[in-house]
Amino acid sequence: MEKIIFACPIHEGPEMDIYFESIRKFAGELSNAPIWGFTTKTEKEISERVKKILKENNVKINYVEIDPEVKKFPFTAWICSAALAEKLAEDKTEFIAWLDINSFFIQEPKEFLLEDGKNLGYRPVHHTLIGSKYDEPLDPFWKIIYSKLQVTDELVFPMLTHVDGNTLRPYINSGFMVIRPKKGLLRNWWENYKKMYNDPIFQDFYKKDDLYITFIHQAVLSALILTTFRKEEMHEFPFDYNYPLNLYDEIEEKYKADSINDLVHSRIYIDKLLPPEKLEKLPITGELKKWLAEKLSKIQDKN
Repeated sequence: MEKIIFACPIHEGPEMDIYFESIRKFAGELSNAPIWGFTTKTEKEISERVKKILKENNVKINYVEIDPEVKKFPFTAWICSAALAEKLAEDKTEFIAWLDINSFFIQEPKEFLLEDGKNLGYRPVHHTLIGSKYDEPLDPFWKIIYSKLQVTDELVFPMLTHVDGNTLRPYINSGFMVIRPKKGLLRNWWENYKKMYNDPIFQDFYKKDDLYITFIHQAVLSALILTTFRKEEMHEFPFDYNYPLNLYDEIEEKYKADSINDLVHSRIYIDKLLPPEKLEKLPITGELKKWLAEKLSKIQDKN
């Protein structure tokens, strides 16, 4: 059985090459772990560029079948893919890391191999957005979410957002989780989300603000986690995991990394770092800076 499998949605963004190569290059003892990519496209629909990147980094492609109408709603394909990844991994690995590919590793993520008794590793969201502030009453949206998933007051605890520094009720980043697949969290997420996302009760929220459309999947996940795991079963990764490099200028000074090289894993959006000269404004040095600069330069040349 594998120690861990990295799983992710495959999409055409330029970050994909950086993400896969960073695992193979910087993830230390986990650098040779299996990587699974999930896509709703057919083999013929996948570009040759993507196929080349997947082959070079020994990424296994898994094809996801989903109703086209369901797929139209944001993140449904994402959640369906996560559920399939968990199902396929259940008898093959102790842990599955479900991560978005708009990210890269800088060091070995040693904390991904969770301690005994820990069944979920996570990071809070970067921004509050539709999150529920811990010191304020539940708003109508979260009241519905908590009611449908039977979240009671005693299950709720505070967590700090990564960028704007607010204390929220649990609001977990859906693009950065490590789980024990046998626990079935991702499959339960998919089953509950299918029942909820199109419920008429949410339509007024969707009309009021598109953010509810975009992030209801994350709200459902966060509430479901509270009824799936006890607090002591969860491990909150420190700030050097899932660090939002693309939001570096927005991060409170006390949480800014003195050196990007000292981080473990960072989120990245290429348009925030192009042209490569923008790297000069960040505290990043040595081989990591050279590698990332070369990657960004190649992406810029293709654009």
